[in-house]
Amino acid sequence: MLKWHRGRRRADDPPFTASRIVEGMRLGASVEVDLVIHADRGFAVLHDRRIDRATTGSGAIAALPASYLRGQTLLDNRGRPTGERVLLLEDLTDLLTGIEIAPDALLQLDFKEDAAALDDRAVEIFAAGVAPFASHYILSCGDAAAVERLTSATPGIRVGYDPCHRGAADAAIRSGDYAGFVDRAVSASPDAEMIYLENRLILAADRNGVDLVGAFHARDRRVDGYTVTRVVPDTVREVRRLLELRVDQITTDDPESLAALDFERLDADILTGRTDSGSRLVRWVRRTTGLGPGPTTTRA
Repeated sequence: MLKWHRGRRRADDPPFTASRIVEGMRLGASVEVDLVIHADRGFAVLHDRRIDRATTGSGAIAALPASYLRGQTLLDNRGRPTGERVLLLEDLTDLLTGIEIAPDALLQLDFKEDAAALDDRAVEIFAAGVAPFASHYILSCGDAAAVERLTSATPGIRVGYDPCHRGAADAAIRSGDYAGFVDRAVSASPDAEMIYLENRLILAADRNGVDLVGAFHARDRRVDGYTVTRVVPDTVREVRRLLELRVDQITTDDPESLAALDFERLDADILTGRTDSGSRLVRWVRRTTGLGPGPTTTRA
């Protein structure tokens, strides 16, 4: 339920490392990686269009060949080399070959470009790279045309769609036309089983009395809410509400900390003022939010 955003299990993990991807697939996690097209028309497992910030290399990925990308190393969150190399789409097959993949493990391929970036060669490379483990992949993208072109060429892959791009989420929040937003999303990608929604959109609709998650459930779609970056007091409130709204999956950079939250115990300890439970999170939430009995404690 807690998707490993950019292949992270913990907040301080560097993104897109082979070791975390393999770990997640063995454990049965939902793991997300990003894809951008390189000069040889294949796909690099990176988020940005340039590699300068995330790797030891430099340049625009669209102008860099696979051979150059393979020679680069991923950087950690402080900009230091990790020793883990940049991955290409076909490398994922190598990683998954020979390991015991958990039956429910799912690797989300989030294509960061649009249909205009695709040509026949890129689609062919995508289909060949995904084919060996297609049932363990789900494709997502903010462009429905790109989703359709890539998934139609790849039998067995699961289909996702993110309708929040190109200002669509902001437009829905401003207009309050959430029903129209749902209709347009379902129409744009009729085969999508998972809809990826910004948490701020889900919660804005909720504040206006609209259950956006329920609306997609009524159309036989599951909902992923993104992205929880770190577990902080506001996160606790928002995640609790997302769970009450029955989101099917939460995208997070810190799945381990989020999974450790015990909301029933947290609620009870906050409301009773209990301080002997040993829960650092309870004490932190109480002093930073003023929840629970007694005077608010100033944050140290």
